[in-house]
Amino acid sequence: MPANTPPTPPSPFDAARQAAVGKAIEFTLSSISELGRHLHPGAQPWRKGVEVARDVPYREEPRPDGVDLLDVYRPEGVTGPLPVLVYIHGGGFRILSKDSHWMFGCGYAQRGFLVFNVNYTLSTTAPYPAAVEDVSAAFQWIVANAEAWGGNLSRLVIGGESAGANLALGLMIACCWSRPEPWARAVHSLGVRPDVVLPACGFNQVSDPARYLAKPDLPTWIRDRIAQICRSYLPDDAGDWESLAFADPLCWLEQAEPPEHPLPAVFAPCGADDPVVDDTRRLGDALQRFGSAVSAPIYPGAHHAFHAFVWREQAVACWKDMTAFLQEHLPTA
Repeated sequence: MPANTPPTPPSPFDAARQAAVGKAIEFTLSSISELGRHLHPGAQPWRKGVEVARDVPYREEPRPDGVDLLDVYRPEGVTGPLPVLVYIHGGGFRILSKDSHWMFGCGYAQRGFLVFNVNYTLSTTAPYPAAVEDVSAAFQWIVANAEAWGGNLSRLVIGGESAGANLALGLMIACCWSRPEPWARAVHSLGVRPDVVLPACGFNQVSDPARYLAKPDLPTWIRDRIAQICRSYLPDDAGDWESLAFADPLCWLEQAEPPEHPLPAVFAPCGADDPVVDDTRRLGDALQRFGSAVSAPIYPGAHHAFHAFVWREQAVACWKDMTAFLQEHLPTA
């Protein structure tokens, strides 16, 4: 399907309202993350038995803003070699960071992974493809350095949620298809491909917000948020599904020719009450075209990025299902 025109720029009043809502969302999510880290009894077990190395640069010359940093999580006292998991945080490309997504680093490390939790440029600083370029640079650094941290790249997973799911699928595309973009060529040339990809609650087509904005049942603040995310990340929609493969990985997977290298197994969970759940349903259908092992479970009563609220029933079920999928599809040591 061709990419569509971005939403019409809002009036000054609407823009101010959207900005206020965005800041409120960022404050609320960051606060919940921090309270969960320190106070919530259901989250406390997730912090046990995990070592963390913070703010490791993934470029030789880190930028002054500290964006090109990652955190490394690993099981405490384990020397390896460990399966490697690259995690890319969500936040609509606009907000949050590796720090707000500590629960994923801890959760996967407790399951025996060496986790690299990656920061990238937010769209409030620079639009697409800045985030893709950063994630690709981080992936290259991880491939070059994972062994020194006790990792085994022959057991490799890429994961992310929301915007991070979009970026994780982009890395998968770069690994499995030859693409002309410099960052994609650099990733492809490594010859390293994931065994499993975990794109949860993905916002996987940025160029066409109209598919959600036209839904009358969505609250105004959610429609505002979707429009703001798309306008900020992809302000100039000047391409089709092929040229926008790394902004719209869903469209690429729906229409591309078979990849040069087999696709990894994919586990793509989403909540039934997630405003962008249709992207996950489409993703499951798209991946079936290539014969890859795919599971795209929809969890009743669950909201966007529900599995980050690790103490809730749906999150517990999702982590259990995801762990079983990883055990089934990740090669044995």
